[in-house]
Amino acid sequence: MVRIRLRREGRKKSPMYRIVVADSRAPREGRFIEIIGTYHPRKTEGAVELKQDRANYWLDVGAQPSDTVRSILRRAGIMKARHEARLGSKLQAAAVPLSEEEKSAE
Repeated sequence: MVRIRLRREGRKKSPMYRIVVADSRAPREGRFIEIIGTYHPRKTEGAVELKQDRANYWLDVGAQPSDTVRSILRRAGIMKARHEARLGSKLQAAAVPLSEEEKSAE
């Protein structure tokens, strides 16, 4: 299974993480498929840099984000946009039969 997770870099007591797409069996610092962003937990502004198009691509393909990465994606607005898009298509599908019923009632 492919996971989107954090890869630790930086110095001792000064962590910096890369957000990577990797096989779930690979070690934390091991092989990865692609780097899609960075996360600096000690910064207050600009702590997350993320390639949103690549994150969406990997989520569409079926990559599972780790809990921390899911939180980062939620704060970046990616998870909300995906949820609204999925919910919007369901609402549109449900709205079509209602409008047809209203037309036949008139």
